[in-house]
This record gives sequence, structure tokens and C-alpha cells, in this order.
Amino acid sequence: MKPVGPGEGSSPGKVVSREHPLKHYVWGAGCDGWNMVDQPGLSVKLEKMPPHTSEEMHYHGKARQFFFILKGVATFETPAGRIEVMAQQGLEIPPLLRHRIINDTEEDLEFILSSQPSTAGDRVNISNENI
Repeated sequence: MKPVGPGEGSSPGKVVSREHPLKHYVWGAGCDGWNMVDQPGLSVKLEKMPPHTSEEMHYHGKARQFFFILKGVATFETPAGRIEVMAQQGLEIPPLLRHRIINDTEEDLEFILSSQPSTAGDRVNISNENI
């Protein structure tokens, strides 16, 4: 493996935070995300979903994901049903599993999302009629 040089990858040795992420982005209906690690083999994000927001049902062909809930209650929909995950709990989503995360509470939902490999180019959205 080739060593990573200065300016390459996710700035090894750099401290990142919500205030100083690699990148901030907005998704869905006012949801926020902060990239903490952004490598082809690993993605780590901090995300915040306001009350009564959700993402589209989708799956990843290669990426395995782990959601760790920091604040609030997350509801995940999968073909097997709904799964409620509380603060300080986590849920693994294997490749090819159709899923979406929902915040159907009155509080913000905050979580760490780790994906291996990165989900860049590896997301297939599923329309409602195909669920």
C-alpha cells in the first residue's frame, strides 16, 4: 500500500468536528451532514435530521453501513418491518438490504454513519411502487 501524502485523502492527523468538517452538505428536507472521513474504502459522517423527516427507500450494492444514534430515536424501515433504535444504540445495514431512516419524533435526530466502502456511486433509490 502506498503511503498517503500531504493533501491526499481525508487529511490524516487533522482533527475534524461539526464546526470543522471535511465538508458540510444539506440533503432531504433540511437535513444536515458533515463528512468526517471521506475515503473510497471508508466514509464516516455525522448527520442531523429535523423532526418528521425521512430519506428515500434505497440500497447499496457494496457498502455495509453502521448507524450509531447519538441523540433522538431513529426508525428504520426494511423489508422485514420497522426497527426503532434509541440514543446510544446502533444498527448495521448489510449490502443490498433495502432501507431508509425516519425521524418521526418531535426532536432532532443525530447519528454517526459509517460506510465501508464509501457509498459514493453505490446508492440505488427505490420508488414507492417497488417497495
